[in-house]
Amino acid sequence: MTTEDTGLSRYIQRQAQRVRAFDARRPWVWDVLLSVFWTGAALTDAAGGWRNIARDPSVPVWLVLAMSLALSVPLLWRRRHPMAVLAVMACASLASNVSGAFLQAGFLQLIVVFHIALRLPPRALARSLALIVPPLVTGAIRFPKGSWDQQVVPTLWAYAMVALLGIAVRSRQDYTAGLVDRARRLEIERDQQAQLAAAAERTRIAREMHDIIGHNLSVITGLADGGRYAAAKSPERAAQALDAIGTTSRQALTELRRLLGVLRDDSPEAVRDPQPSLADLDELITGVRTAGLPVRVEIRDAPEDGSLPAGAQLTVYRVVQEALTNTLKHAGPKARSTVLLAYGEDGLTVDVTDSGGGDTDATGTGRTGAGETGTGTGQGIAGMRERAALYDGTLEAGPLPTAGWRVRLRLPLTSLKSLEPLNP
Repeated sequence: MTTEDTGLSRYIQRQAQRVRAFDARRPWVWDVLLSVFWTGAALTDAAGGWRNIARDPSVPVWLVLAMSLALSVPLLWRRRHPMAVLAVMACASLASNVSGAFLQAGFLQLIVVFHIALRLPPRALARSLALIVPPLVTGAIRFPKGSWDQQVVPTLWAYAMVALLGIAVRSRQDYTAGLVDRARRLEIERDQQAQLAAAAERTRIAREMHDIIGHNLSVITGLADGGRYAAAKSPERAAQALDAIGTTSRQALTELRRLLGVLRDDSPEAVRDPQPSLADLDELITGVRTAGLPVRVEIRDAPEDGSLPAGAQLTVYRVVQEALTNTLKHAGPKARSTVLLAYGEDGLTVDVTDSGGGDTDATGTGRTGAGETGTGTGQGIAGMRERAALYDGTLEAGPLPTAGWRVRLRLPLTSLKSLEPLNP
């Protein structure tokens, strides 16, 4: 197909769309124009042309005029009441054939049949056939001329072709409407998916920011408090605390730059360092110990191949980080913490406990987490539960029977082997 043919086709389509749009806005305009046109044509034929094909040219003029109007004026209501219009026109057509006038305006019934096929259920076509056939048969019996095939069958074929055309147009309209509706629903679904993806990404970023900033600021706070107390007795210890604060601050800034760099669409050189893993636990524990919290680490039955997915390792790392951060914040200066990683046949269990030492540990008051018994308003425990849910895992957090606090993470074996979320 040439470019000119394509341009002409598009032009015709645009003009057809404009006509359809105008007709949808003002249907009465087209109805009136069509009715006036065919009424004028019928009256022109009634002025004398009807005698050229009439079986009985002596039919009174007033009767011809009345039948012509009955066959044309009802077209004005063909869209709203097509069956009633066809019934009126069928009566006029019967009178025309019985009288011998055989007015050509009787073929205007084809327009009504088209609208019946286009707008009404298929059974309406059967009823329309019952209205069309009697005038044809009556005229053929009253004024026999030639065979029945010549008088009845061609007209019936014409009605059948018009009905098939109406059905084809209706099928095309239904198909187009279905495509438009599907496109609309797909667009709505796409927008919803985009909103859900944006919400999930915001949640993930907020969780990462909370873990990075919350942990490092807690460590810095612990170091600052320790340095303040040590400054009066041992300036060397205070200097060590300041060095540790500087190191921790730089680490926090590095992680924040990495996270923010990934978010910048206009930064092709964004830093894309790997996320923390279990290999970074030692560095995490060292920083917490430097902040003044004694931590004991125990790992049981670790797999030799180290096949834990990277996302699961990040989940374990962040849970341990958040639990130790909460201990630094709330457990008190005399607290001790234990981190236990136990690999079993059914999965991985991570226990982070502290011995307490503050006045709030027995009830958990002050521990962060939405929906917890404490009064904190943070999202630490809620974020840990979200991370666990990514791997079909569970997280329990609460006070121990005696004193202290425990956070327990369970990741099932099936999720560790086969489930790797897109955005851990």
